Amino acid sequence: MNGEMEIFHKAKAVRLRSHHEKYLFAEEDEESVSQNRNGSSRNAKWGVEFVEGGNYVRLKSCYGRYLTASNEAFLLGMTGKKVLQTTPRKLDSSVEWEPIREAFQVKLRTRYGNFLRANGGVPPWRNSVTHDIPHRTATQDWILWDVDVVEIHIDSPVHPAQTVPQSDDTSDSEPTSPSSISIKSNKLSKLESSTYFDNSPPKPDGRTIYFHIMDENGNVDEAIEGSSFIFKGTGVHELKQKLEEETGIEDIIVCSRNRLDGKLYPLRLQLPPNNAAMHVVVVPQAPKYEGAYWRMLIDHSVKA
Repeated sequence: MNGEMEIFHKAKAVRLRSHHEKYLFAEEDEESVSQNRNGSSRNAKWGVEFVEGGNYVRLKSCYGRYLTASNEAFLLGMTGKKVLQTTPRKLDSSVEWEPIREAFQVKLRTRYGNFLRANGGVPPWRNSVTHDIPHRTATQDWILWDVDVVEIHIDSPVHPAQTVPQSDDTSDSEPTSPSSISIKSNKLSKLESSTYFDNSPPKPDGRTIYFHIMDENGNVDEAIEGSSFIFKGTGVHELKQKLEEETGIEDIIVCSRNRLDGKLYPLRLQLPPNNAAMHVVVVPQAPKYEGAYWRMLIDHSVKA
């Protein structure tokens, strides 16, 4: 077995965690696929089947449906295509994924060269999963997945320290059978570990960033709830890069609103201490934003 397949070797079930710290998730409609932070849900667990005569795997959801690279466009005019749960009459190439190892992560490639991609940005891209070929540098990491092996075939040796204690609540898990045993990957996130071993709410490792995006007319509709994410960095440059990933917009200015005069000011120094939550406004730098209004923003004197 080659190095790419070793990460799935002996795996009976896995969880796939995206660059956005969310899990590949089988939705309850038994058709849609998304990203979700709830790694403890059975919907984040995917059974592994190996394709004979090749370095491909099939991934089966908790509903017995296969992860499928469809030919249906996710959004009209965009290159990404939908990834679904299906039960094809005949298992074909649309349900076969080739693991390509990259350090401790994998890319999952279709027979036709597209990659399983966890999308970020604003709705409807946020939390969506498509298959595509990323062309922008900011989205290259969106096709990388951490693999957490959660169930193995019994003939594979298991270190005692890896065994997961059985929970009293078995409503959302499958009973342990003689042919399988649940284990935890060494790469489990702190969030998932707290879900399994601690009943108290998980404490985020970082600060919450709430953001709105300014439109081309200089308006910010803060009456509508903005998007948010957990940010673990400390610098404005890191925050800018993260916001570009989340929004899918390149070359932005990150601004905050002054509580006294209500004006927007670009962030330039370190972020506030103590991981305090922040509300920011994302201002794209694009030709349609040029003009007197844009010069006023650079001079720190524009009102949104």
